[in-house]
Amino acid sequence: MTARGWFLFALMSVIWGVPYLMIKVAVDEVSPSMVVFTRCALAAALLLPFALRQGGLPRTIRTHWRPMLAFACIEIIGPWWTLTDAERHLSSSTAGLLIAGVPIVGVLLSRFFGATEHLGIRRLSGLILGLAGVATLTVPHLTGGDARSLAEVLLTVLGYATAPLIAAKWLKNVPSLHLTAVCLTFAGLVYAPAAALSRPASLPSAEALTALAALGVLCTAVAFVAFLELIKEVGPTRATVFTYVNPAVAVAAGAIFLDEPLTAGVLSAFALILAGSVLATSGGTKGGPRGGTTEGPGDVMSDGLGGAPSDGRRKNSRPVPWSTRQTSRADGRVESP
Repeated sequence: MTARGWFLFALMSVIWGVPYLMIKVAVDEVSPSMVVFTRCALAAALLLPFALRQGGLPRTIRTHWRPMLAFACIEIIGPWWTLTDAERHLSSSTAGLLIAGVPIVGVLLSRFFGATEHLGIRRLSGLILGLAGVATLTVPHLTGGDARSLAEVLLTVLGYATAPLIAAKWLKNVPSLHLTAVCLTFAGLVYAPAAALSRPASLPSAEALTALAALGVLCTAVAFVAFLELIKEVGPTRATVFTYVNPAVAVAAGAIFLDEPLTAGVLSAFALILAGSVLATSGGTKGGPRGGTTEGPGDVMSDGLGGAPSDGRRKNSRPVPWSTRQTSRADGRVESP
């Protein structure tokens, strides 16, 4: 992975590890619909002017509106509400640990998106370990209202695992800024009526307002642009591997700032989910210039945008040295400011 890829990976590991804490703080005072609306509206207000200035936004919408709509629904509109609503009953650390199952589900779903990589014993073992970790974490909560909250988090996991595959297969030539700004604007409009109906009677506390601001600016506007660039850099399956680190951040933040218990069960679940995710997304059959894995339809390793070059270079069958291609990738990938 390039230096740019490692930077994006480290950035995502941190800024998508703290939303669970922010959501937990905010949802104690405002409704889930208001949390999602505020998060989307703030981020859209920041990113949409830059997307318009970049140019070509109307053409992007006309050409790709169907997969963009699917991405918005599966990545934002559905999962953000279910996750926020679940945290009314679950701790932020529990939610963060369950989200760590995203790479495992992504491996399973990639089979339906045309991935050709062989799923060997090691990766199957990872899937089993990860599922055991999820079971260790969820079984104690399968009573009362917790069962619904767990189901909501698992729906969130499903959405988070599916959306990167959609982005990599059908939206790989869409500038990250265009995709992010349009999807967040649409999601904000969808949640505006529900947010208006459920608005709080009085101004929330400074802590809740700070959490909402951080969710919108850092955990959404900055994070989404970085995430889509990471997908283009390393592919949809590897792009979700930063969720290995997210649970550690979520658990630490919950324990430090919210006094959430750090039990043996939580630590055991974290170890199982982490080990399972690492094995489930580890390299499989060799292929390609670096002997790496095949990403299937989401393979964005071929050029700067993840698809065939538009200038017809594929017509030339003469092999290009890997070192030359690697330099090209590192020098010409950034689409958004």
